[in-house]
Amino acid sequence: MREYVSLSLETHLFFGRIMKEHALFLLVGFPAFETDFRNRADRFREAFEDELRRAVWLSDGRVDGRVLDSGEIVTEFTLAAEEKTKALSGVDIDSRITEAEKRLRSGWNGRISRELIWNVRELNRRILRLLDELIEFKEQILCEVLNCRLYTANYPLLIEHILREAKLYRETIAQLERRGEIPARNRRQMEIFWNQIMMEHAQFIRGLLDPTECELMKAADGFAEDYCRLLDKAREQDLRTMDELTRKTIETTDKYRQFKAAGTEGITECRIRSVILPLLADHVLREANHYLRILQQ
Repeated sequence: MREYVSLSLETHLFFGRIMKEHALFLLVGFPAFETDFRNRADRFREAFEDELRRAVWLSDGRVDGRVLDSGEIVTEFTLAAEEKTKALSGVDIDSRITEAEKRLRSGWNGRISRELIWNVRELNRRILRLLDELIEFKEQILCEVLNCRLYTANYPLLIEHILREAKLYRETIAQLERRGEIPARNRRQMEIFWNQIMMEHAQFIRGLLDPTECELMKAADGFAEDYCRLLDKAREQDLRTMDELTRKTIETTDKYRQFKAAGTEGITECRIRSVILPLLADHVLREANHYLRILQQ
């Protein structure tokens, strides 16, 4: 039950924030007259913010220090990125959650009470219901966009991208509810999933940079090509021969994390020309940090 509690909370700390930011990115991408889609996206943003607030409250002293230290929950840029994004978009963001996350302690304080298990189970069940609704909403947006009935500033591939992440979140929590643990994912399957996510990040970054940012565009293209090659190799590898490929993936992802960190700082401080929201830059940095921790563990 301790593993069930810790893994549930660690998953929510990472993915709950990712989902609330997905909703924000959808919200700001719709035209002003699309009031229904904007309002629904905002309701999802608020709902995931509420659940993340509960997860943070339950997590103090109950999560792995490696998760807190990885930079996947918050980075050194998250607070500034939230404040800048709030000013630019007009969307209210509760940065008190970020401040509370920065104060979280690792380890395990006290015993596992029935009340704690009940609270975590209820949190999981509420989020599963919320994810079912969010997945349906994202699928509807994608269908409307592909049939030219809805405009959004977000790429169709980005909508597919955030839909895949929502489904992974749902699958993870569903496994915890069924089995009380997360079964070890097939290494090849895991690396294929996240290498594709990393490749698409590079493609999005390249497409959202100002055309004058030639060097950054070249760097983004290079990372997209690197992950494309890693994807091809992962699909060809036998599970028994994955070690060398995983080492190469760790090396590439560490360099990519550094590129994203420099980009997040530059965008937040308005030194890089782009149409990238500061919080989107921090968002993709946290996902790289998450993937790097998984690979290293």
